[in-house]
Parts: sequence; C-alpha cells; structure tokens
Amino acid sequence: MAVDRVRWGILATGGIAAAFTADLVDMADAEVVAVASRTDASAKAFAERFGIPKAYGDWASLAEDADVDIVYVATPHSAHRAAAGMCLEAGRHVLCEKAFTLNSGEAEELVALARRHDRFLMEAMWMYCNPVIRRLKALVDDGVIGDVRTVQADFGLAGPFPPSHRLRDPAQGGGALLDLGVYPVSFAQLLLGEPSDIAARAVLSDEGVDLQTGALLSWESGALASVHCSIHGGTPVAASVTGSAGRIDIPDGFFFADRFVLHRDGRDPEEFTAEPTHGPRNSLRHEAAEVMRALRAGETESPLVPLDGTLAVMRTLDTIRDRIGVRYPSETD
Repeated sequence: MAVDRVRWGILATGGIAAAFTADLVDMADAEVVAVASRTDASAKAFAERFGIPKAYGDWASLAEDADVDIVYVATPHSAHRAAAGMCLEAGRHVLCEKAFTLNSGEAEELVALARRHDRFLMEAMWMYCNPVIRRLKALVDDGVIGDVRTVQADFGLAGPFPPSHRLRDPAQGGGALLDLGVYPVSFAQLLLGEPSDIAARAVLSDEGVDLQTGALLSWESGALASVHCSIHGGTPVAASVTGSAGRIDIPDGFFFADRFVLHRDGRDPEEFTAEPTHGPRNSLRHEAAEVMRALRAGETESPLVPLDGTLAVMRTLDTIRDRIGVRYPSETD
C-alpha cells in the first residue's frame, strides 16, 4: 500500500487516545478522519476537541469506513481482541495498544487474522520506537558493554486506586502486570529475547488482581532480569543493563527515555541525550512515524516492533500470571 497522507481512525476516547491523537494532528503526513466510541456523545466530544470530521457511536462503523487506512485501538486491553479483530476482518490496518491482549492465545488469534488478511498489525510499544532506546539497543548489540549479564527495570504508581478503578477490575484485565509490567518485561526482552525460565511473586488485591509483582527472568546464556511493577507504590521507573564490560543506566522514565548514561571500565561516564528534534520525551510521534513508514513501504509488520516479539512478551506475561495465580473471568480452560 502506497499512500502520501495516512488516514487514521481512533477507536476509544480515553487518555492515551487523546495523547496519541494530539501528536497525530500535528504531523503533516497524518490525517485523523474518524473516531469511534461506545456512545455517540463521547465520540462527538472527542471529534470536536480534535477537529475530526466523523464520529461514530459504535466500533463497527469505524471498522467498515473505507476512508480509514489504519485504526488505532486504545480501549482497555480486555477489549483489544474484539476491537482489533473487528478492524482486521473489515480490511483495516491496526495499531493496538499494550498490553496487546489479555493473553497469548488472543494475541496469536490477532496475528493470524492480520496475516490471513494481509493487513499491517503492530503493538503500540512506543518504547521500542524511541530514538534513545534504539540507540541504547544498538550499543548493546554492538557489544559496547560486553555480554549482557543482568537487566533491571521497574514501573510503579503510588495510587491508591479504589476497587472500582479499571486497574482493580478483573473483568478489564486489571492489575499492575498487564498495565505497567509489560514495559519492564518488554525492555528485558528487547535486549535478551524470550527467557528460558521465569519465577514470580505478587501481592494480590481482594478482587484477585496483582497490586505488586516481582519476576526473575533467566536465559540459557546465564543472563538474568529482575522486573517489578506496582499500583500501590511509586517507584523510580528506572532501568539498567549490566554487561561484562560496562553498564547502561536510565535513571528515570525508562520507557520514554530522553537520556542514558554509559559506564565502562577505566573510562569516564558518557551521557547520551535525545536530539532536540525528537520533541518532548512523552511524544508518541515516533511510534506513529514508524507505522506510517511501514504502510508506505507495503510492510505488514514493523521491524522495530515485530509480531513475534509481541507474542513472546505475551507468553512471558502469561507465565508470570500463572506463577502468581491471576486469572481473568473471560479466560476458560
């Protein structure tokens, strides 16, 4: 598919949808042509806020809109399989928020759908598209810190979140792991691939979702990753990668990093920072730009966020949930 201006549809009207749309409307090669919500009122309010010409009070109308090239699915992850699947079946390309789905089975279904219909599909793992993270990965891949020995990453919010909040709701895939833990896990697997063994412990809420989870991932190479997530304690949201010849630290906000520090034996620390042209550190435009580049190139997946990598992360999240005893109501034996 070759296009000059990519026409976007936005499915859902929450905070992340607003943040992504705000970046899209400032990009010269993007056009937001439609938005859909479960209600007309919500869709119309969102459309008026961002100057979007079409507003639908149901998902199917957006999925069937031939004027839409790609749909950004920004619902809670409990609805990703249904929403993204509907759009792929209707012939739309899809960018789907993370966690990609509730579990790896649903993720495999979406990937199979995309491949069957020859449609582009990508998890909205914006961290992977961040230029600073891409530079970090290139340094690690080039052996600048030697063989990777350990990875550490955390993401915790102070809360507290009431039982009525979606983060505490099992029906919406609540808990720290899928909402926040997907970032530390994805960071570790970006550098090391899928782990060979996983251990995990958690503190569960009365509703049966994880308030706090810690996991130790291990690889046959001997590398280890310690990942942590929480919705009842704020953490530094930091990450580090230690190798046989050095270390890289991201001191804060690792999943939208604007700097990191390289430490090598016998040398002064080196700080790498984002270029001014990268925009604000919370910009989602790098993710949008990668999607549009891939569409213009006729690609059905992004080499920065490959589908096999997304499936591997979902398998890890499944295993962690199995270890900590979290199961959602929609999951059956």
